[in-house]
Amino acid sequence: MPEPTLELADIFRQYGPAYRQAHSLPLHQHRLMQAIETCRTPLLGGTVEWCDDCQFTHIRYRSCRNRHCPKCQGAAREHWLEDRRAELLPTEYFHVVFTLPEQIASLAFYNKEVVYGILFHATAETLLTTAAQRLGVELGFFCVLHSWGQNLFFGDLDPLRDPGAFDRFLAPLQHKDWVVYAKPPFGGPAHVLEYLGRYTHRVAISNHRLLALQDGQVSFSWTDYRDSLRKVMTVPAEEFIRLFLQHALPPGFQRIRYYGFLANCHRADKLALCRNLLATPDADLLPRPTDYPNPGARLRLCPKCRIGTMVQLQVLFPCYGPVPMLVDTS
Repeated sequence: MPEPTLELADIFRQYGPAYRQAHSLPLHQHRLMQAIETCRTPLLGGTVEWCDDCQFTHIRYRSCRNRHCPKCQGAAREHWLEDRRAELLPTEYFHVVFTLPEQIASLAFYNKEVVYGILFHATAETLLTTAAQRLGVELGFFCVLHSWGQNLFFGDLDPLRDPGAFDRFLAPLQHKDWVVYAKPPFGGPAHVLEYLGRYTHRVAISNHRLLALQDGQVSFSWTDYRDSLRKVMTVPAEEFIRLFLQHALPPGFQRIRYYGFLANCHRADKLALCRNLLATPDADLLPRPTDYPNPGARLRLCPKCRIGTMVQLQVLFPCYGPVPMLVDTS
């Protein structure tokens, strides 16, 4: 996939200072914007690397590692997948989707920690109780929160500040049926992570969906799932920043949580027991280490000749004042 010509960091650098001056933002949103603006720039420092085959010189700046940064989630996803691959069992895996009704989803958008916390608890309790009562088994699973649509918009709920209006809003939802979608089993343990790897570390919008920044307007692509068509939306840069920041998760909020025998407190012991109980020829279903290329090795391959290995020559320390942006040299 070609590198995007426009990045979220470009929008933040150009319009972020004015936005921060005009709006009172919580500390975690200030930190989020600063992290994205400085990610992979001289402000964070880096290393100078040299190809031992073609002598290409490359400056690799450090990443911010913020979970909302679209440039940092690839490496984070690979590390998470490596840990999960070590936990795969030779058995069938299922994908179950719990979707909030549209009215509650909009409410959750403005009350993330409370409503999403209730959703995690209700989902886990439903699965664990159903499995224990109807099947007599203990499940192991993890839940991944996916909390936005591709057009980034939700309605205005300001009128619900009135307690009476809020009660009237919730009243019809008490009798609304929820439909839980359970997909057919995956083709094998390897397919579980191949599928989930697309969703676990997504951010509100990727750089590849950003199309243009002109005259203070941001254009980005989105998929309208009502007709499965790819569309373009254009909004003022200030509005775009506001929408993006509203999708930021509260500090410390965990969007991937583990339950049953995969809960962190006893995962290792119960996985060992499961492997002993499942020690059958079906173990051949598990992926082998050679099925997955080493992401670290790919990162050290020369980006120019694709043959040599990049060797570190020099460490660049963070710069705290205004500095010119450095570029790769050959």
